[in-house]
Amino acid sequence: MIRYTCSSCGKSFESEAIVYRCESCGGDDAAGYQKGNLMVELDKSKVGGDLKPGSPINPFDLLPGGFPLAECHKLFPVGNTPVLPLGGLEKEGAPKIFGKLDNLNPSGSLKDRASLFVAAQAKYYGSDKVVLASTGNAGSAMSCAGAALGLDIVLFVPAAAPLEKLAQSLFYGARVIPVDGTYDDAFGLSIEYSLDQGGINRNTAYNPLTIEGKKTAALEIYNQFAGKIPDVIYVPVGDGVILTGLFKGFEDLLSLGLIEKMPRCIAVQAKGSNSIARSLKEGREIPLESSATLADSISVSSPACGSLALDYLKKTGSWAVELSDEEILIAQAELARKTGVFVEPSSATTWGALKKDMEAGHISSDETALLLLTGSGFKDMSAVKGQIEIPKALPPRLGPVIDFLSKA
Repeated sequence: MIRYTCSSCGKSFESEAIVYRCESCGGDDAAGYQKGNLMVELDKSKVGGDLKPGSPINPFDLLPGGFPLAECHKLFPVGNTPVLPLGGLEKEGAPKIFGKLDNLNPSGSLKDRASLFVAAQAKYYGSDKVVLASTGNAGSAMSCAGAALGLDIVLFVPAAAPLEKLAQSLFYGARVIPVDGTYDDAFGLSIEYSLDQGGINRNTAYNPLTIEGKKTAALEIYNQFAGKIPDVIYVPVGDGVILTGLFKGFEDLLSLGLIEKMPRCIAVQAKGSNSIARSLKEGREIPLESSATLADSISVSSPACGSLALDYLKKTGSWAVELSDEEILIAQAELARKTGVFVEPSSATTWGALKKDMEAGHISSDETALLLLTGSGFKDMSAVKGQIEIPKALPPRLGPVIDFLSKA
């Protein structure tokens, strides 16, 4: 039995059934973002022991019970991704900078966290099919989980999704359906399909367990920093679910008395897909007519979790940063060359945003900053083609090599 609370109308209820949006107010709002997203209430009775601030926790203890998470985790080992000091990015007056390497999850993306939970949900309810829409990462993550756990994955993608991510999903055995339209079009069609043809729908925010899956990143950060949460955490934001999941995880830790305050989690968006950043600035929900950025993982017109993300940003004193595509590519190259961490463009926005905030004096040298690095750079190699040039082959003699290197 899980207790849910509607983020829009506040209705609270318990259910053993598969639940998506609030039946009272769920749906789209012409004046803003979709309404009726559900949040899972923390069951404090599951969290045993004499917990004190800084006490290590088992993340599974802070998740809804009943699902075969531990069993699924043995075959699909998600999480426990390392935190790496990124000293190569630091300079005089800079904060201490770390990176949470979620690009090292099984499919190369933080989206594996939600996919593990939805796979366990499917197993619990005896369903062998999971349906979703994705620009790439959620699809390849769910496809990877499906291959590991014997599930049929039906994946709707916008036709412009990166080839590497589509190839990954196809290679895992998913049934991939390109849609002649946007991510939002694919999202709507996937829901229509699952309502008509059955299966668990994994869509972010639509399925409330995706938020619970993604909050495990926050619980790991708590453990890895021994309860001393970084002062500021930079998060790539498209539909807002990763950001909301992080905030939810820290909120649960706060309610247990394990941390003293909520960290600031900064929403980083591309200028061509800046719905949440613009809404925060103007004080009203503003879905976009269209979005366009090379950072496909955060290219969303109407964020599925926009209302929740905005609420958390406001009540924690957090903010949003926007980057141009050029700034994103520069940040991606700097991360690779200065730290050895190769991430996709959406992940690189975190470094670009921190750099902007440091230049503007928003972050002080006595603070600690964490970059949430959500996806591997190998997922979108087309994004780096314009930044590199493969040298021409040289004769197998030392002289031409020395001459070539002297000009490099």
